[in-house]
Amino acid sequence: MGLHRNEMVVAAFGLAAVALLSLLPLVSEGFALSLGVNLMLYAAMCTAWALFSGPTRLVSLASAAFFGVGTYSVALGLDSLPFGALLLVAALSSAALAGLVGAATLRLSGVYFVIFSLGLAELIRQIVAWSQSRFAHKMGLYVFTDLTERDLYWMLLALTSLVFVVGWLINRSRLGFALRIIGDDETVARHVGIATARTKIILFMISGAFIGIAGAISAPRYAYIEPQAAFNPMISFQVVIIALLGGTRRLWGPLVGVVPFIILMEFITSRFPNHSSVVVGVAFLAIVYLLPDGVTGLLERLRDRILRRAEPGVSSTTRNEIGEKAA
Repeated sequence: MGLHRNEMVVAAFGLAAVALLSLLPLVSEGFALSLGVNLMLYAAMCTAWALFSGPTRLVSLASAAFFGVGTYSVALGLDSLPFGALLLVAALSSAALAGLVGAATLRLSGVYFVIFSLGLAELIRQIVAWSQSRFAHKMGLYVFTDLTERDLYWMLLALTSLVFVVGWLINRSRLGFALRIIGDDETVARHVGIATARTKIILFMISGAFIGIAGAISAPRYAYIEPQAAFNPMISFQVVIIALLGGTRRLWGPLVGVVPFIILMEFITSRFPNHSSVVVGVAFLAIVYLLPDGVTGLLERLRDRILRRAEPGVSSTTRNEIGEKAA
């Protein structure tokens, strides 16, 4: 299947953006580079989250669980395997966990999935904490590597780019087509012969694998990994809020929410470290009520309004076709 002209333009723009972003560690260090690492981390995780939750419209709160599995994959295996192999271990472990959770919950109502995904990180955190105190007689693990902030930034940038490529391929595949039908009406999808549970489980595993890799890449930043930090539920909520802020209709939508939210959280945590959870809660409520479709959804509505005013005689079908070409 060949590329359309618009897709070639978008691909060229994306390559140019990646090339430009890759220069950041060469021109800046310190706080700017640390901020860049945080931006790339959440860009990768939020886009991976949107791979599953965008088309299926199921809110997953399991990001902290996959992130923690990734960090502990590195912490436990650093003395035995090279870092590159540990990234693969993190991906496989997180994908396996996503497969188990998906098989247990995605066949049921979406409410059960949301509730179980919310408690998954806490469940694993308690198991890890008990295991470490019972068998290792300690609550954390040291992670010492030669990797610098530059290395982590470049790896996270590569991961974000890979998530976009995989997402683009999925959108053009039969899997992506099936997911769009499931998102519109799951009952109709089942009636036309789509294996809805298996399709959702596969995509959930892909999403979880990417988030697990993000956690593995972030492990060297901790130096000392504890269950409370690795499986912090705030990670899940921040991923959801950022993705919803940007919008999940488009694959690039979460990127729109990453920059303003991460910068705001950096400001809040530095000035009001004890009130960051309150800010997250208020931000979630504000986004749900004021921007239910995110910033990208708002921009699309404004675009449609401009098109209606510019060509009042054009039918709604024609306007939709124009909007799709513009997007």
